[in-house]
Amino acid sequence: MIDHTASLPPLSLYIHLPWCVKKCPYCDFNSHQADRFEQNGKLPEEAYLTQLLADLDADLPYVSGRPIQTAFIGGGTPSLMSEDFYYRLMDALRDKLTWVDNAEITMEANPGTFEQEKFRHFRQAGINRLSIGIQSFQPNLLKTLGRIHNREEAIHAVDKSRLAGFDNINIDLMHGLPDQSQEMALEDLKLAIQLNPEHLSWYQLTIEPNTEFYRRPPTLPEDNTLWGIQDAGQALLAKHGYAQYEVSANSQVNRRAAHNLNYWRFGDYIGIGAGAHGKITLPDGQIFRTRKTRHPSHYLSNLPEALVIKESIEQEDLPLEFMMNRLRLFETFDLKDYQGYTYQAIPDFLLKACNTALNRGLLDSEQWQKGQVQTTEKGKLFLNELLELFLP
Repeated sequence: MIDHTASLPPLSLYIHLPWCVKKCPYCDFNSHQADRFEQNGKLPEEAYLTQLLADLDADLPYVSGRPIQTAFIGGGTPSLMSEDFYYRLMDALRDKLTWVDNAEITMEANPGTFEQEKFRHFRQAGINRLSIGIQSFQPNLLKTLGRIHNREEAIHAVDKSRLAGFDNINIDLMHGLPDQSQEMALEDLKLAIQLNPEHLSWYQLTIEPNTEFYRRPPTLPEDNTLWGIQDAGQALLAKHGYAQYEVSANSQVNRRAAHNLNYWRFGDYIGIGAGAHGKITLPDGQIFRTRKTRHPSHYLSNLPEALVIKESIEQEDLPLEFMMNRLRLFETFDLKDYQGYTYQAIPDFLLKACNTALNRGLLDSEQWQKGQVQTTEKGKLFLNELLELFLP
């Protein structure tokens, strides 16, 4: 048996906090209305922290002391939790894990005034990147999306995060919203750019099953409007120094999200918390995914061994798994990376699929001649069509 310990992929950590003030009508993430879980007006922070750390302890044997490159605290609305929760969580993570120097540690935060007052504590606890979920600056669209902040709070949240010491900020912004025109979408984007975040996650609203919008579909912009928004928006972002490096992400120079890059490059990540997902490669080359039980009450009331569903990634599924991640990024990559991350020879099926994509103009032929893979502009626009070529 070959021991791949020396060449294992980079390792990240994802932590899920499942509570929100209210469920937004477009959201299909594992989030739950906080007041249904509160006792005496407080979330069960102590119990959840204890379970998170027990959950982590159960996963640690799989990663054998490998250093953590990045961490992401998502939700839900992680900024609902108290500052004390994060001081204790970050202290425990430093004790239990090895970290690379200057590891990127991101927290998702709502721009509401209540959360803003805690930004300084989050930074002092060791969180060094903030992702602020603004979605829109327009009052009518914020109401339609079920957001509980207003335009002024959104702007102030970015200012407040700077005062708290954050020099790496992402703004989450959506487009293709109900009854949104191109002018409205660009107005949101211009205001976000004026706030000078290092990173912008700018993504189109999609209607997902098990959401209020799926049960009661709103009127969305027509396809021609959506294409226009995309083209004009990306041109505006590029003009102001925000390069698109991923399907829904733009950044200033050297400010790409390291955590997301590790996902899309087929790196490994531990996932802890209710509903968290993970991907882990073992020294023998086995790759498996983990899923933790979704409902917070079930998560809190079970031993770590009962929380996890563990599924090996079968060899025939690896081409799709790998390409589905790598092609989300617009950077070039060497197809030999497939061997480096999967410990499998490049299958003929994968080469044939790439050749079909080249013939359809979805992959760049000049880069292919250099031994590199990169989507063309057409490939970016028809990514689903490209990925279907790699289905087993």
